[in-house]
Formats: sequence, C-alpha cells, structure tokens
Amino acid sequence: MIVRPVRSSDLPALIDLARSTGTGLTTLPANEERLAHRVGWAEKTFTGEAGRGDADYLFVLEDDDGRVVGISAIAGAVGLREPWYNFRVGLTVSASQELKIYREIPTLFLANDLTGNSELCSLFLHADYRSGLNGRMLAKARMLFIAEFPELFGNKIIAEMRGMSDEAGRSPFWESLGRHFFKMEFSQADYLTGVGNKAFIAELMPKFPLYTCFLSEEARAVIGKVHTDTEPALAMLKSEGFSYQGYVDIFDAGPAVECETSKIRAVRDSQALVLAVGTPGDDATPYLIHNRKREDCRITAAPARLAAGTLVVDPQTAKRLQLSAGDQVRAVPLSASRESK
Repeated sequence: MIVRPVRSSDLPALIDLARSTGTGLTTLPANEERLAHRVGWAEKTFTGEAGRGDADYLFVLEDDDGRVVGISAIAGAVGLREPWYNFRVGLTVSASQELKIYREIPTLFLANDLTGNSELCSLFLHADYRSGLNGRMLAKARMLFIAEFPELFGNKIIAEMRGMSDEAGRSPFWESLGRHFFKMEFSQADYLTGVGNKAFIAELMPKFPLYTCFLSEEARAVIGKVHTDTEPALAMLKSEGFSYQGYVDIFDAGPAVECETSKIRAVRDSQALVLAVGTPGDDATPYLIHNRKREDCRITAAPARLAAGTLVVDPQTAKRLQLSAGDQVRAVPLSASRESK
C-alpha cells in the first residue's frame, strides 16, 4: 500500500468511492464535475501553483495492483476564500436569589473563529480494506507530509468530525434546529456545502445566540458527539494530541478537534533519516515513512528499525517508496505509545 498525491487518471475511482460514502463526507460529493475540478486543483497544489488559502492536498491510497481504495486530504487554510462556519458552544447563567433559581444554559454562537487554520479532511477508506495498518496509514500520512513541509500549513490543524445520524441519514440536531431555517433535508444541505454553495448558510442561519434548552432532548444529547463509525478516527486524533475545544458543526453538531501543528505527535516525533535496505527483524516496529518529496510524494507504513541514524526496511518497502539505500526519508512510529497497535 502507498499514499500518494491524486492524479487526473484517478477520477473514475474517486467517483466510485464518493458514491459509497453515504451521508457525512461533504468534501467528497458524488458529483463528477466538482470532483474533476477538485482533482485538477489538487494537482496544481502539489506543484506549488496554489496559495495557502486555495491549497487542497488530496491524497489517495493505492494497493500494489494500482487500485485506488481510499482518500484523505489537507486543506491549506479554511475560510480565506469562502466563509467557514461553526457553532461555538457557550454558557449563559441566569440566577435569582429571591426565587432561589440558578440555571446554566448552554448556548450556540455562529462563529468564524477557526478561519485560517489548516484542516485534515476527506478521509475515506473502502470497506474491503479497513484492516491492518491501512486506516492509520491513510489518516496519518497527512501528518507526516505536514512535518516535512510545515511552511505550507497554519500554526494549528483542525478536523471536523461527523456528527450523529441514524441509518437513514437523519440527524436529530438538524431536525430540531437546521430544518426550521433551511426547509430542506439534512442530506441536501450537506451536499450543497460539499459542492461549495455555502452562501445560503449566512443568508438563512440566525446570527443571535441559540439557547439549547429550546432544542429537543435528543438534539441536546448529540452536541459535540461523533457518529459511531467515526469513533476510531476520533480516538486516533486524540492519541496524536488533538482535543475538542467547544466548536461543533452547524448541521449535525459533530465536534471540531484541533491541535497546534508543532505539537502533533507525528509531526513532533518525526525524524529525517537515511534509508537502509535489509532485514528489519521480527521485533521491528511499524513506521510511517515518507520519501521527502512533494509532487512525487510517496508514503507507506511498514516494519522498520533504527540503526545508527538509518532506518532499515525490507526491499519491498523501498520499492514502494521508489527509493534506494542511502536516500533520505522522514519517518515516525505509526502509533502513539498510548494507542492500540
């Protein structure tokens, strides 16, 4: 398996992946024209033709037979070309000594506070490949790319997590709040934001604070909660240093998690090493390994061991990276010490 930049020839495979994602992955809509535009722009991004506000680093996961089975991406900076909205969860306190009443009521403020940060986004892996190291490699390869090229990204990285919805795609938060202002199905609003039509959010969403006590009990219960399918991704991000700081999606109330770029475990602990080709050994640790290239970036995960400033990998790993002994790599252990392996 290898993670590499997307190419225009990957478009048919991306369309197939997009059709299999279901509701929730707004940045990969099953819209051929939109995806073709995104792939073209991603190609320009990797060659340095896009500014940070427009940069879209879209990666694919490719198996040894050349089949594209997953995607992940980094947005250089959110909100610099079109508004970036979240709800900031706050607190309003009401009290009366005379009536002996004291109430703490959570409130939702429409905010653009996360504007300018880089974003981990568009993570999706084909169901047949959700085993072994594949998921962690696809997700964390982006962090190793950031470690190699920190000047391309912001001082903080964010990730918006999918919120709660049922098997039919019904979001209790949307049903209790968004539907009253947008008069459309959750899936339709989700799709519109995915194809870049975000102006309607500013036009229709109320600007004043929203008191959560007016929402249904079911809606209040899912604020800041992730979809069951997203729990492993959230646990992985937490193990890398990400945390929830009170920002949620305006449609399904899924949490946004964030971390200072330099404090992300895979960024902080990565090392530039010399590649050695040999036998890593039975006790070798799975490493995430990057060939230190941008346009021709290739990242893989494989057993490896450190030896006197070199990283020893087997010949197949070197072949996947398209490198030879003596070439430079950037590497980091695939898993954080507190993350299950």
